[in-house]
Order: sequence, then structure tokens, then C-alpha cells
Amino acid sequence: MKKAVALRYPEDADAPYITAIAKGWNVERLLQIARENNVPIVQDEAVANLLSIQHVGDLIPEETYEVLAKIFAFIAKMEHDRQ
Repeated sequence: MKKAVALRYPEDADAPYITAIAKGWNVERLLQIARENNVPIVQDEAVANLLSIQHVGDLIPEETYEVLAKIFAFIAKMEHDRQ
């Protein structure tokens, strides 16, 4: 089953938190909303599987910190390069 998870990392937060979780046919709708709002999309099935068992509003689990730090750094570089 396809899964997608939306994250947010406000400057004042201790860690990123989950803002949406989609499974099955809802994945395409979540991706469409992300595209319409210029939200970066990164595909990582293992991370999506792990995060999709959490709840909306939860901080990401500590075991995902390293991989998500790399993802957020990649996104920040992409955004910087676009400017």
C-alpha cells in the first residue's frame, strides 16, 4: 500500500512533526496538494512506512532524526539554489 507523510519543522520546534498521513488512494491527493503549494516532495519508502504508523501532530521518532536531517538539508539546498 502506498503511503505519504507530510512534515513541518518550525524554527521554534524541538523536532519536525507530522502534519498529514495518507494511505492508499489518498496518497495522490496529498501529493497533488503538495505540488499545488510548491511543497518539496521526497520519496523514501522506508521513512514513509515508519512515519505512517505515527499520529498527526506527533514529533518524528528519534530513530528518524539522521535520515530526516539529510532530507531537510537536501530541501534547503534545493530552495537556496533556486534563489
